[in-house]
Amino acid sequence: MSTVITEPAAPPRALDVRRLGLISYADALALQADLVAQRRAGEIPDTLLLLEHPHVITLGSGAHDENVLVSPEERAARGIELFETGRGGDVTYHGPGQLVGYPILDLKPDRQDLHRYLRDLEEMLIGVLGEFGLVGGRKEGLTGAWVGDRKVAAIGVRVSSGWITSHGFALNVSTDLSFFGAIVPCGIRDHGVGSISEEIGRPVTLAEAEAAVVRQMGRIFGHVPIG
Repeated sequence: MSTVITEPAAPPRALDVRRLGLISYADALALQADLVAQRRAGEIPDTLLLLEHPHVITLGSGAHDENVLVSPEERAARGIELFETGRGGDVTYHGPGQLVGYPILDLKPDRQDLHRYLRDLEEMLIGVLGEFGLVGGRKEGLTGAWVGDRKVAAIGVRVSSGWITSHGFALNVSTDLSFFGAIVPCGIRDHGVGSISEEIGRPVTLAEAEAAVVRQMGRIFGHVPIG
């Protein structure tokens, strides 16, 4: 008679959730760099930054200049900054009413797969939309979370040496969608953008969206929030 030995399940990982409010893109970049180094050294647990940015256009590693539709003079008049950044993807916009999440995660030992990480983030965001009664989905060949033909959440990540993640996702909660007219969002010309508030017909607060993101991060990644 043989004996089956079952390995004990790995304990859930802690997730330090930091709600930062409105923070400049430059400050967020610097903070991410510090936290990535600390996570790589094992000085901090997996960490999730939740925040808003002032109006800013960001250029990923695959950005095309023609996808920025406004001149430097118009950007200045509208108070829109522009940054080149180390994430993947094309051009995107961040601004008030949009929940930005930067997960600083160690993907070792069992999640060392960039494509899986992207799909997991999409699944997490689809779960968030579901909490608001929306049927979210994917579009073949494109990243992000969609409601019909409208992109409600964008994803652009970076995975550095040691499989430590940074950058992340931007979820339109109550965003002024007119600012997306300054760009071709993520280089996609034939689909629009949407927000949770617009889709469900009532104002949604960032606090509501933050709570849903934390719950769905736990569901997909097995984290236990400590912040």
